[in-house]
Amino acid sequence: MKTLRTLLIGLALMSAFVVTQTAEQEDAPPAPAAETPVASYDGFSADQIDQMKSKEEKHEFQAEVGRLMDIIINSLYSHREVFLRELISNASDAIDKIRFLSVTDKDALGTTTNMDIRIKLDKEAKTLSIRDTGVGMTKEELIKHLGVVASSGTTKFIEASKQGTDTLSLIGQFGVGFYSVYLVANHVTVISKSNDDPKQHVWQSSAQHTFTVTEDPRGNTLGRGTEVLLHLKEDATEFLDQATLEKIVVKYSSFINHPIFIEATKSVEKEVPDDSEEEKKDDADATKEDGDVEVKDTEKKAKTKKITVEEKEWKQLNENKAIWTRKPKDVSEKEYEEFYKSLTKDYSAPLHVRRPCMAVCLSLCLCVRVCAIR
Repeated sequence: MKTLRTLLIGLALMSAFVVTQTAEQEDAPPAPAAETPVASYDGFSADQIDQMKSKEEKHEFQAEVGRLMDIIINSLYSHREVFLRELISNASDAIDKIRFLSVTDKDALGTTTNMDIRIKLDKEAKTLSIRDTGVGMTKEELIKHLGVVASSGTTKFIEASKQGTDTLSLIGQFGVGFYSVYLVANHVTVISKSNDDPKQHVWQSSAQHTFTVTEDPRGNTLGRGTEVLLHLKEDATEFLDQATLEKIVVKYSSFINHPIFIEATKSVEKEVPDDSEEEKKDDADATKEDGDVEVKDTEKKAKTKKITVEEKEWKQLNENKAIWTRKPKDVSEKEYEEFYKSLTKDYSAPLHVRRPCMAVCLSLCLCVRVCAIR
């Protein structure tokens, strides 16, 4: 009986406690709503992303392109750095095209007169971008060159790879190097602006079966040219290391005519005013107390301290002189071989190397001039 009475009393006390707590919660002011962060993706705000999604055109990769990507991803996994070689090569070709067009069309360059390639990395976002000021692509060219229409090069690449030819050598020869980006990226964004299109467009794909193209809601941010932005895979973060990128770029850019810059981070020491508590105490001790009035020593020099800050700057990576501007005796066999590979996109060694003579160089210059005049 005593046990039952004790149990009933305990239940009554617990009920009273719950009622009190509920009343306090009802009387308490509501908690402020959490602020929704503004999303950002590839330099686009959340509103701009919504705009693109509402207007984007969805396309399917042609079957040959899908097979091509499978071959590249599966056969070149151990040579993943090749993606950077191909993107730099494509960027250089695009700049060559606008440079040739500007010979006969003075307005081709417009306000974007610099012709260079710039590489930028973002460790927090895990993105890597390669931007050029080349000829750029129209909306139709983005669709044609990056997915729908299978070029003859794509078909030939697939046929040659079936015969057991080295894929690393083939990829540059047939102009299909762009798809090597999927060796390191799980999502790719291509932003491009051409003189032949008044609008800038955005191409996006995750190497599935489809890609999208839409007008850039930000307007013309490039002036002219193309930016390829890669969202790197978890196992490809090595390409977010500045030293690694510089080493790869130098390796593959010896014979690129246009300057290649990387956004480098460097540590710099700066002298700033010291506003710490110890400094304030020193100032107080320096105050002169002559009895009635405290006279502060204003002539005392303010103390400073040195801090280390990180600054970003554009660093040029390819500063070597072209081999045709140097004396033949100063050019090694290895440099001739690398030049051949860069020029022909054939990454096997040449059968024979013949050093150029002055007559050959003069003839080459004359040919270029005649073509330009025509």
